[in-house]
Amino acid sequence: MDTSEMNRRAGRILEEWDPFAIGTDLYGGEIAEVVGALHVLDDPSDLAKKIQSTYEFSFEKWIPFERCVEISYKLLALKFEAKCII
Repeated sequence: MDTSEMNRRAGRILEEWDPFAIGTDLYGGEIAEVVGALHVLDDPSDLAKKIQSTYEFSFEKWIPFERCVEISYKLLALKFEAKCII
C-alpha cells in the first residue's frame, strides 16, 4: 500500500469514527491534521493526545482519552500495514 492509499484509508477510518455524531463531512481539517500526525508519531498515546487536542480545539468539546487511544491503535495498525512492519 502506498502513502496516498494509507492517507485515504486513514481518512475513512476517522470519518466513520465521527466522535461527536455530527456527520462525516464536517471533520476535513481535523482529519488532515491527524493524518499528518500519523506520519510522524508511532506511539498510540502520543497519537491519541494529538487526536484529542485537535478535535477539542476545533469543536470545543472534550473526547475521553480512552476513545482517542482506541482510534489511534486502528490508525497505527493501518500505518504499520502500509509500511509492511507487521
